[in-house]
Amino acid sequence: MEAVYIDKHADLVSECRRGNRKAQFEIYKLYSRAMYNVALRIVNAEADAEDVLQEAFLDAFIKIEAFRGETSFGLWLKQIVIHKSLNVLRKRKAEFIGLDEVDVAAEDDEAGLEEQELKVHEIKEAMTRLADGYRVILSLYLFEGYDHQEIAYILKISENTSRTQYMRAKLRLTALLGKKGVKDE
Repeated sequence: MEAVYIDKHADLVSECRRGNRKAQFEIYKLYSRAMYNVALRIVNAEADAEDVLQEAFLDAFIKIEAFRGETSFGLWLKQIVIHKSLNVLRKRKAEFIGLDEVDVAAEDDEAGLEEQELKVHEIKEAMTRLADGYRVILSLYLFEGYDHQEIAYILKISENTSRTQYMRAKLRLTALLGKKGVKDE
C-alpha cells in the first residue's frame, strides 16, 4: 500500500480549490517569503524574483486541481517556482559554461559569530557573481536539498553534467572568495 502524504495545510488548500480568496491569501502569507528566496537564489535579481513569485502563485491557484497531495503543497509550489525561475534564466539565454577550478573546503574553526556572519555575507555576495548555471546548481543542491539525479531531471541535463557543474561551481566560488580575502583556515 502506497503512503499518502498528509499536508498540514490541507484545509487551506481545499479552500483554495473552492476559490476562497482568504485561503489563497493565507497560503501566500505562509509560503511567499520562502518561495521568493528560492527564486532569488536562482535568478539573482530582485525584480525577476518578485515576478517569478507572483507568476508561481498565480499558476498554483489556477492549476490547484493538478495538486494531488502526494507531497506537501509547499514542495509542489517550490517546483513551480524553480521551473519559472529557470524559464527566466532561459530567457536570458543562460548557458552552462566552465570557469576556473579551485576547491571549497568546509569552515570548521572557532571564529566569532561576527566573523562568521561576515563570511556568510561574503559567500552570498560571491554567489551572486557566479554564472547563472553555476548559481542554479549550487542553489538547488545546497539550499533546496535536491540530489544530482533530481537536478538533472529539473534542468534537463545528465546527472554527470550536474555533478561536474556543481564541482566547477564550488571551485569558482572558492576562487571568488579567495580574491576577496576569505581563505580556508
